[in-house]
Amino acid sequence: MLTIKTKEQIHKMKLAGELLAVCHKEIRKLIAPGITTIEIDRFAEKFMRDHGATPEQKGYKGYPYATCASVNDVICHGFPGQNRLKDGDIVTIDMVVNLDGWLADSAWSYAVGNISEEAARLLDVTEKSLYKGIEMAVPGNRIGDVSHAIQVFAEAQQFSVVRQFIGHGIGQIMHEEPQVPHYGPPGRGTRIKEGMVFTIEPMLNVGTPHCKIDEDGWTARTQDGSLSTQYEHTIAITENGPIILTQQ
Repeated sequence: MLTIKTKEQIHKMKLAGELLAVCHKEIRKLIAPGITTIEIDRFAEKFMRDHGATPEQKGYKGYPYATCASVNDVICHGFPGQNRLKDGDIVTIDMVVNLDGWLADSAWSYAVGNISEEAARLLDVTEKSLYKGIEMAVPGNRIGDVSHAIQVFAEAQQFSVVRQFIGHGIGQIMHEEPQVPHYGPPGRGTRIKEGMVFTIEPMLNVGTPHCKIDEDGWTARTQDGSLSTQYEHTIAITENGPIILTQQ
């Protein structure tokens, strides 16, 4: 169901988003060869709880962790684990903060030590594609205009856009309408209106856009083993355009 938020409700989500953004900034300081993603996960959960919030992902449909930690060829929903990050890895940390019943969702990708030129370009293009989508999230446009802007930019840089996982509305529950694909023709989909709040979260691959799911039922990997990365913000639509609730 699509819900229109009041200015007061958006303010509450912004507070959750600000906390999430600070958590990402602290995680950035931890990212280095030798750290494990389960250590990052434990840090994030403690940070949220120490600031009066809870990790909304933990327990969602049985998901057992506070964050998703997706390394190298993992597109999304990677389980935090005991394997140590290595020089040259890339890792995406995705989390949803619940602060006083209101949610904010953001994924951010990080270089571990010295990464390849290809990996660095993938990170750069994926982040820029997120902002290309946000630019189109203005009242009167349609969700398809957001989707199309991302796809055109990403594919012009020779990266593929993952189809299977998309952005979504968010509020007091994690997944609401509208659905926000990161590909497709312009001028289609839900009309964007003031008071809507949703995520934009493009996932780009070096190779094929197709994925496969691990035996854990969650971890999504590139089908061809190529690198993947993701950037995500939660945005609110105002009469003057989008505001980023999870801005770092």
